[in-house]
This record gives sequence, structure tokens and C-alpha cells, in this order.
Amino acid sequence: MSTHHVSTHHVQRMSRLMAKTLREDPADAETLSHRLLVRAGYVRRSSAGVWTWLPLGKKVLDNVSRIVREEMDAIGAQEVLLPALLPKEPYEVSGRWSEYGDLLFRLKDRKGADYLLGPTHEEIFTLVVKDQCTSYKDLPVMLYQIQTKYRDEARPRSGVLRGREFQMKDSYSFDVSDEGLAESYRLHREAYVRIFERLGLDHRIVSAVSGAMGGSASEEFLAPAGAGEDTFADCPSCDYAANTEAVTFALKAVEGDAHPALEEIPTPDTPTIETLAAHLGVPASATLKNLLVKVDGEITAVGVPGDREVDLGKLGEHLAPAVVELVTAEDFADRPDLVRGYVGPQGLEKVRYLADPRVAPGTAWVTGANKADTHARNVVCGRDFEVDRYLDVVVVEPGDPCPACGAGLKLDRAIEIGHIFQLGRKYADAFGLDVLGKEGKPVRVTMGSYGIGVSRAVAALAEQTADERGLRWPAAVAPADVHVVAAGKAVPLALAEEAAAALAAAGRRVLLDDRPGLSPGVKLTDAELIGVPWILVAGRRSAEGVVELQDRAAGTREELPLTEALARLV
Repeated sequence: MSTHHVSTHHVQRMSRLMAKTLREDPADAETLSHRLLVRAGYVRRSSAGVWTWLPLGKKVLDNVSRIVREEMDAIGAQEVLLPALLPKEPYEVSGRWSEYGDLLFRLKDRKGADYLLGPTHEEIFTLVVKDQCTSYKDLPVMLYQIQTKYRDEARPRSGVLRGREFQMKDSYSFDVSDEGLAESYRLHREAYVRIFERLGLDHRIVSAVSGAMGGSASEEFLAPAGAGEDTFADCPSCDYAANTEAVTFALKAVEGDAHPALEEIPTPDTPTIETLAAHLGVPASATLKNLLVKVDGEITAVGVPGDREVDLGKLGEHLAPAVVELVTAEDFADRPDLVRGYVGPQGLEKVRYLADPRVAPGTAWVTGANKADTHARNVVCGRDFEVDRYLDVVVVEPGDPCPACGAGLKLDRAIEIGHIFQLGRKYADAFGLDVLGKEGKPVRVTMGSYGIGVSRAVAALAEQTADERGLRWPAAVAPADVHVVAAGKAVPLALAEEAAAALAAAGRRVLLDDRPGLSPGVKLTDAELIGVPWILVAGRRSAEGVVELQDRAAGTREELPLTEALARLV
């Protein structure tokens, strides 16, 4: 005889739940998600950038992890768990022990050996595969973990959005060919789209700059939100989107009339673009700004139109791993040929000249004459000076042309929720990761690296979905399916108990507000703050068996018999 078993959930009673809601915003909260996750009893601050997940918060975090896990398993990735406490040596081999600088939490054991708390695990995964895989028949392999990561952020802020300890899913693919890597990358990209769609996160996939990870192809998954720390460029006319550091400008030589000869003009007290433009009555865009930097100690000039700023982050990305610093007063003292405020590219000696593509061959400029209180006009690129290397280095502004279709770009704020890289052989080279190939000769393995901020996704969801009354979780991640409120004593409480038991028996996750001594108003305010998708209220019409059903996301509410409400919810 077979018995049909329905999975029943126990009812979580708020009279027993460890979650204190707060009426006031925490004093240090700058972002919506920070305010609401603390006020609704999901998280509490332990120390700067370190958070305790309380029962409601842990449920949401686990639901995000479960969706990530299901989609990673579906592409054939295998879950492992690596230590967070890591020896220094592998990070010395890769160079990241020094590259990461102050971001690394470093510590010593009792014997004086150096360790770190893992910020990301490329090195250790490479060593695991080197130990386990010896032949091309063992590959491809994709491994992932959901684990606590550590970065010693200078200014941890925005609650769980930017912490010093955080949950992350990191996965790594290992292939014998570039075609294999491209396939692993495609599988991850599609899995990420499914994950963020299931989580209910509005997201954009943007081309990115690879940064300290090394490697070539790289895309970011961004969740548009006012609290975001990333700015991205979005084209309103086509589907182009990119991190502002990855936006390019096409280099086009300017053909045209011959320009008059270069002419030097006295310009006393005009060391800035603003003072120069005002003195000569020309727009700032007609002037050429030359920023002096040191690249690994060597003085280098960077030319951009006078109405634009140099994006030092972008410049650093282009020139990595070289170190880029601004020049100092001492550097000018050592080089009397460089006149502060009056530098021009013509006649510069022993200085490498980099320029933005807007400084194209054939363009004419007003710029410094390399003499105090003197500028030059009709200074033509390609005639009076040469550019050693073109780099996209200006800060992107709204209205800049879209590299794909030419329309004006718009800029938006977003939270980075995922990042995928084709790393290539950087770490395989560092650790000598080879397998025996088909021909019996060693083949160097190529890698991909793929991350999702799990705890950050919780905050990103809160940012995108909350309203003025509180959180509004999508059903897939909510801490419960239905929040049953007993708005009154004897009869309403009995009806609420009946509703909660029926929902739990039908397999629904139920939060029951059975707290004694609280007014219906306080309970309803808390229910909206906590943000479960459905709120069922047993109130003044309980004796008739009538309840109120609220759809938290839609903001709708209606009164109906309990039997009808239950039919709708199960």
C-alpha cells in the first residue's frame, strides 16, 4: 500500500522568531537596502564591514545560494569547498601577495608562517586541478564553491553591499583548447542569465576591463540601482552597454585645409585650461590638456581635449602591470624643460606622449609652449607633434557617441553582481599546469574564472524591489511564501492559526504573526517592512470567516472568504 506524502513546512511563529524590527533607520545607513535589511531584522552589524545574518536574512541568503547551485549543477559544474585560510606561497608565485596590497587580510600562525584570508581562489583551484588531472581525458572540468571571502576594504559601506567579509560563488573552468574555454565561458554566461532571471534581478551584461584578474574576454553583470558604485554606459538606440572604463572612441584622422603655422602667444597667469580659455576667448574644447604622470618612474604625458578629464583608473588599466603615479613638484625641479601649467607636446624631449583618440592626426590645438606664461596656437597633430600611442583615457560623459551606432550614450549607476573572465593561461603558466595531450606531449591548460556576489545579490534585490513601506521580495528568494497576521485576539487568532496550518500542510512556507499585546497597526507595518510576497490578515471580519489578502509587490488588497484565499495561495 503506497502513501502519498505532501511535504509540510512548519509554521514559523513570530512570537518565537529572533527578529526585532526597528522603527527608526540606523544612524550609519546610507542606502535603502542597508536601512531596510537592518530595520526588518534580516542582518545586524558585527563590526565595520562584517555582518551577522539573522534567521530571516539567512533564509533569503540560502534561497539565493540554492538558485545559484541549481544552475551551476545544470551546466555540469561540480561543487567543492576550499579553505578560506590560505598559505602565502601560491599567492607569491602568482604575484598577487604583493599586487593585492592592503586589500589582503594577512596573518601568521604560531610558527611564524604567513597566511591570508582568501579574496578569490584562482591559485588554489589551479593547484587542485594540477593534483587531480593529468590527461586531456580528465578535461574539460568546471569547479565551483559558495564560500566566505575576505577583502580589507578601506571604506566598507552600504551594509552588505560592500563588506569586508562576504559570500561569493566563484567557479573556474579548465580546458585544453581556446575553443573549449570559449564554450565553458558561453555555458557560464547563459547560466548567469538564468540565475539573475530566476532571482528577479533586472540586469545588464556589459563589456568590461579585466583588471587585476588578468586575461582577455571579460563581461560584467550589473544590476541598475541608485546605490550602485559602478557607472555604466547604456545606448538608448541600440543594445550596446559597457562599463565606462571599457567605452572606446574611434580614431579618425581629420582631412582638411592646411592650418596656419604654429604661433606662440604670450598668456600671462593662465596655468589652467579655464584661465587660458577665458584669456583667449576660445572654448575649452579647442585647447589641449597635457597631464604629466610617471609610468614605472618614467615621465609620460597624456593629451586630452581641454574640456575633458583623464580617467586615471582607465589609464592604469591600459598600462597595467606598470604603476602609474602623478608627477610631483620634485619631478618638475629635476626637469627644468617641463614648465608646470605650460606643457605642450611639440618639442617635448625624453617624454613619451600618449593621447586620447580625439587628439587625431590633422586636429589643431591651443596648448602650452613649454615656456612660462606662453602658449602656442595652430599646433597640429601629425605636423607639429606625434602621438606615441593612442589610448581611450577620458572620463566618459553623457552624450558621448556610442561605439556601435553613434547615438549619444546615457550613464547609469549599477551594482556589480557577477563577473566572467576568459583568464587564459596566466595561472596555468604560473603553476605549470599541463596535462598529457592526445599526441602524448604536455599541453598547457587554459582557464576561465566566474564570480557571483551572493550576499551582494540580496542587497541588490532589496535596492531594486523595495518601496517606501519596506522590502518586497520576489517569491523565489523570500523568507516565506505567506505572512499570516492575527490582527486581534481570540477569534482572529484562531482563524490565523487555521489558515497557517492549512497553508503549511499544502507545502507553503508560513510566517505567522501571533505576537500577543501588539496592535494590528504595528503587526501590519511589520508585515509590509518584512516583505513576504503575500500577506493574509485575519481581522475584524474573522467571525464571518473573511480575511484580507494583500499582494505585497502589486500593492493590492481584497477581502474574501478564507477558503477562497487558501485556494489562491496553494
